[in-house]
Amino acid sequence: MNGILSGRAAQLALLLGLWLVWGYSWIMTKTGLMHISPMGLAVGRSLFALASLLVVLLLTRRSLTPPPFRDMLAIGLTQNTGFYALSNLALLAGGAGKVSVLCYTMPFWTLLFARVFLGEQVRGLQWIGVMLALSGLICILEPWALEADSVSNWLAIAAGMSWAVSVILLKRFRARHPGADPINLTFWQMVWGTLPLVVLWLLVPNRPVDWGMPLLMALLFLGVLGGGLGWLVWALLLGRLSAGTASLNILAIPGVAVFLAWLQLGEVPDFAESIGMGLIACALAVLAAVTMFNERRLKRQLRARTPVA
Repeated sequence: MNGILSGRAAQLALLLGLWLVWGYSWIMTKTGLMHISPMGLAVGRSLFALASLLVVLLLTRRSLTPPPFRDMLAIGLTQNTGFYALSNLALLAGGAGKVSVLCYTMPFWTLLFARVFLGEQVRGLQWIGVMLALSGLICILEPWALEADSVSNWLAIAAGMSWAVSVILLKRFRARHPGADPINLTFWQMVWGTLPLVVLWLLVPNRPVDWGMPLLMALLFLGVLGGGLGWLVWALLLGRLSAGTASLNILAIPGVAVFLAWLQLGEVPDFAESIGMGLIACALAVLAAVTMFNERRLKRQLRARTPVA
């Protein structure tokens, strides 16, 4: 019993640590952009993440065999190239907390895209989540009062959409290859997704890089802690956590980012933004609750079908 309890306590500690690291990554990205261009930061964090993921693959003796190129390229272009490029550009003018919330509208775009491309139906409370999220977006975007950071808002939403497309592509791939290793997939999609970022960094005019300890710390945090080690911890937890607990990620990480952005960067949302963030948080909570409910219902059905000896 003590062993089980300590195991659960360790899993909870790892999950809380992951929320803190991935939530704080938005603040570190905002800080890093003071020293390097958006594309340069995207390239730097990706290279550090690739190096740390390669070490993880080697130390854990996982396969380095590349998955099918076309699938990994498509996922890499949306999950790595598109998401990092768009979210970094959004953070140039937008606050770290607000941008993180807008990027984490990904689950709602995933629901809508899955309906169109995978034929999955949006049911019951999921529609309430979608409507709450859309209402929150309207409050944050404030179309009645366009301001300087409006472009930042739209870029953040586009980043969330790009992320959602990668989720759809990954679901299709996992359906065809159910035994694929998530760390191997993450490594190879990042390989192919980083190359276009390098090209963009070389072709687009960029500000001079301000080399120094602040930039190095940002790259190490984003690439090693948030990248390689973060994905390793997440892959380990996925095999042990319930789907409902794992789904809380979408709610916890932007919440941590908003709190830390207020604490460290002094970001204070205005009234409309606060209402919008609250509505999106409620929408994410609805989706997490639906996931937990469906998981419990499935467990009850499985227990009911199990014959009693």
